Amino acid sequence: MTHTNVAATSAAGGVESDYERRIALATPEDTARGLFFNGILNAVITFGGEPALKRCHGLLNDKRFERRFIDFSSYPVSDFLRLALAATQVLSMQLGGPEPTQRRLGMQATRDFLGSMAGRTLLLLSGDSPKRVMGNLASGYRSAVSYGERTVTLLSDTSARVVVKRDFMLPLYNEGVLLAVLESVHIKNPQVRSRPTGVLDCEYELSWG
Repeated sequence: MTHTNVAATSAAGGVESDYERRIALATPEDTARGLFFNGILNAVITFGGEPALKRCHGLLNDKRFERRFIDFSSYPVSDFLRLALAATQVLSMQLGGPEPTQRRLGMQATRDFLGSMAGRTLLLLSGDSPKRVMGNLASGYRSAVSYGERTVTLLSDTSARVVVKRDFMLPLYNEGVLLAVLESVHIKNPQVRSRPTGVLDCEYELSWG
């Protein structure tokens, strides 16, 4: 086995075990909107077509995932994590590995959210201002998921820090979420870096040009 394959296998195992750990920690009260589920399904079709979607359904072996979800209904986040894990297993080879796949899934889900009525309202309130979209970020999360705490601090005209507590999404997935938010206000050179501080806690450093 080559070094590349060893690294890829190790990365896949790390992502899968991270999902499994989070699934085990989720409670029935921890929910996410259906639009995030649909974002994952859309990503599978976009990047892999119907064959990838069939493979994803086969991994899940659960009829509930074979229908579209109601965008603003709430569903158990444990189910979302199972779906995201299956999508990662199906798309990883095509998208460069399990870790880049998380960012792509996060970006797709966020683009779907920003295309919804709630997302369009968030963008309207923010204009093309990174500062305003950062200021509205916590309320945007509160409209989308039932769990976790998020604190946004503007560090300068071109940087911010987002601190999250008890968040079930993987840090790399959230990097994709935050990148898509920054891109939505048409800024140049958006950058997001995550630093996990606990099993479900993480800090994100954001910068833009």
